[in-house]
Amino acid sequence: MRGFPARIGPMHPFEEGLARAWPQRQWRDVTVLVAVSGGPDSVALLCAMAALRRRTESSPPIGKLLAAHLNHHLRGDDATADEQFVVALCRQLGIACEVGHASLSEEIAPSGAGLETAARRVRYDFLEEVAGRHGARYVALAHTADDQAETILHRIVRGTGLGGLRGMTRARPLGHLTLIRPLLGVRRTDVLGYLADRRQSYRIDASNADRRFTRNRIRHDLLPQLARDYNPNVAEALLRLGVMAEDVRLWMDRQIGPLLAECRSEEKDGPVRLETQRLHSEPVALVRELLVTVWQEQGWPMQQMGFEQWRLMAEMVFMSGNPASPHRKHTFPGGIVAEAGPQGLILHAS
Repeated sequence: MRGFPARIGPMHPFEEGLARAWPQRQWRDVTVLVAVSGGPDSVALLCAMAALRRRTESSPPIGKLLAAHLNHHLRGDDATADEQFVVALCRQLGIACEVGHASLSEEIAPSGAGLETAARRVRYDFLEEVAGRHGARYVALAHTADDQAETILHRIVRGTGLGGLRGMTRARPLGHLTLIRPLLGVRRTDVLGYLADRRQSYRIDASNADRRFTRNRIRHDLLPQLARDYNPNVAEALLRLGVMAEDVRLWMDRQIGPLLAECRSEEKDGPVRLETQRLHSEPVALVRELLVTVWQEQGWPMQQMGFEQWRLMAEMVFMSGNPASPHRKHTFPGGIVAEAGPQGLILHAS
């Protein structure tokens, strides 16, 4: 494994792009935890951030740059080799590295979307714990524009609302921290070009080619077919769709906040109550997104909530909230119960 030369030379275009996307003034004086799997994207992010920090030696940064690697023990010797690679890379860069271990075999059979969901949850819990222990302000993930295009297409195929078309957000809360994706505007070809220019090795996760996982079928089969047979720039088209959905959603968020404050009453650890008569004059699309917001704020499962479920719940909103409203009850995925009637709409976990 070869790394960066000791002498600081010209800034690489990849590093310049990172510095524009996430200016150093925002993170140089706080502690940042970088999630590093050993794959090309996370290795490039860690190396670029380390290179940018070295350029501030004349005015030493106050914050620290840390790395975290979680070994899920799903790929035997390959997973061990990934861990050893990340530890060695961090030692080479002079960056402290926290390694965690998890075993998903006791939680879920190692196949399909269930494994992906469980692995993601365990990984985020690990990152939040490590970041909290070190007083980090940010947890940086290395998702790229290609990951974003795949996410948007995945959600379209599965069925999603306007919020889902935005794809991954550049920044979002993670407990008391901020999770940030500074490479979300960078294409994977640029990542690989940067690593090649720096002669920096990386690990390849063989499970990324496993067609049991929907995400891998989208990456290796569906997107290439769409590019080959329909639109060679399909990834860019998906990214533009995400940007437009984000613009519309930001406008909706400005409407939803005050509207939700007007119509929601909520007891501590109790059900969510919506005075739905106030919503009868609003567009159905806005009502659906308001319900999505409530769902997300409550931390209720979203995976199985498709358009038909949101349509049905919005219908319950418009059929409730006046003395003549019939009582109606429906249980949604995740065991979330909606009860509509003269009093409005009540939502609670069963």
